[in-house]
Amino acid sequence: MFRNSFILLALLVFAVCLQAQDNYEIQVYGADTVEPHATMVEFHTNFTVDGSKAPTDDVRPTNHAIHETLEITHGFNDWFETGFYVFTSARSGDGWDWVGDHIRPRFRIPEKWHWPVGISISNEIGYQRRSYSPDTWTWEIRPIVDKKIGPWYLSFNPTIGKSLHGENVKNGYDFSPNVKISYDFTKIVSGGLEYYGVLGPIGSFDPIADQEQQIFPSIDLNVSPQWEFNFGVGVGLTRSTDHLIVKAIIGRRFTWGRQGEKVP
Repeated sequence: MFRNSFILLALLVFAVCLQAQDNYEIQVYGADTVEPHATMVEFHTNFTVDGSKAPTDDVRPTNHAIHETLEITHGFNDWFETGFYVFTSARSGDGWDWVGDHIRPRFRIPEKWHWPVGISISNEIGYQRRSYSPDTWTWEIRPIVDKKIGPWYLSFNPTIGKSLHGENVKNGYDFSPNVKISYDFTKIVSGGLEYYGVLGPIGSFDPIADQEQQIFPSIDLNVSPQWEFNFGVGVGLTRSTDHLIVKAIIGRRFTWGRQGEKVP
C-alpha cells in the first residue's frame, strides 16, 4: 500500500509541472517503460525533405536537414525509467552540429495493478542552442494513455510544454497533442497513423495557420522483443509546419545481469 501511494504521489508531483525538440524526436510514446536491469539504445533519424528555406527568428532553416538523435533509456524498476537524449543536426553549408541534450524521467502505473489502460507520465527538460531554437531551456510534461484492443493499438499523449528561457518564456504553457492508431497486419508488421500538433498556449490557441500539425503514415516492425523499428513519412497540414519529413527509429534493448528477476 505504501509503495502504491508513493507512486501515485510521484505522478501527481510531476503532473503539476515542455515542447519536445521539434523534428528531432518524432514519436508517440506508449505507456510501458524499459524493464528493470535493461537499457534501450535508440537512434532517431529525421530528414526534412521540404521545410523552411530561410532563417526564422535567427533559427536555422530546416530544409534538407538531417536530424540525428541518440536516446539512451534505462529501466530501474517496474514503474520508473530515465532517458537521456543527444540532438544533432547536419545540413549543407552548416556542417554537422551538436544541438543540445535533454533528460527524461518517467513514471508508470505497474502492470500488476491491472488497470484497464496503460498510464505513465514523463518529464523532459533540457537545453538546445539558440541557433536551433528560440527557447534555449524547455520543460515538457507528457501524460501517456494507451490501450491494445485485439489487433488495434491506440495511444494518446496530451503534451504540455513550457519555455524556461528564451523568447516564449512569458507565453504560458503550450498544448501539443500526439496520437497514434495502428493495426497488426501480421505478427511482425503493424501500420497506422501518427498525429503531431503544436496548438499554442492553453486557453489561447494560435490561429490554425500558425499551428504546427503533421500526419505520419507509419510502419512498425516487431521482429524481436530486443529490437524496435519505426518508419514514417510526415505531411504538414499548415503553413507553419515543415511540409514533408521522413523519419526512422531503430532501437536495441540490452539486459544487464539478473535477467528475468522480478522486482518486489
